[in-house]
Amino acid sequence: MALITEKKQRIFETEGSWSDGSGDLLCLPSGTWRTDRPVLHQENCTYCGQCFLYCPTQCIHPATDAYLVELEFCKGCGICAHECPTEAIKMVAEGDAGDGSA
Repeated sequence: MALITEKKQRIFETEGSWSDGSGDLLCLPSGTWRTDRPVLHQENCTYCGQCFLYCPTQCIHPATDAYLVELEFCKGCGICAHECPTEAIKMVAEGDAGDGSA
C-alpha cells in the first residue's frame, strides 16, 4: 500500500465514521480543531495493526515497519493510543509533540 504523502481532499457521498462497503464516506480535513494529537514512538511499535483497525476516521496507514498518522484528518480522539498494546502511541497536547511538527 502506498503512503499518502501529498495534500488531498476527500469528498464522498455520505458522512459517517464507518462503512459497510456499499458506499463512500464523507471525510473532511479536521486536524485543525483537535486539541490532542497522537505521536508514534516507532521503537515500541510491533506493527500489530490495532491502531489501524480501531481508528474511526481511518487516518492511520501502514508503512514499512510502523504505522503513520495522517494528521490532516486525525480528530485527536485517542482511540489509537488506547488500543495500542505496547503504548507506542501517546496523546500529547497540540503543539507539544516534540517531533518538530506544529
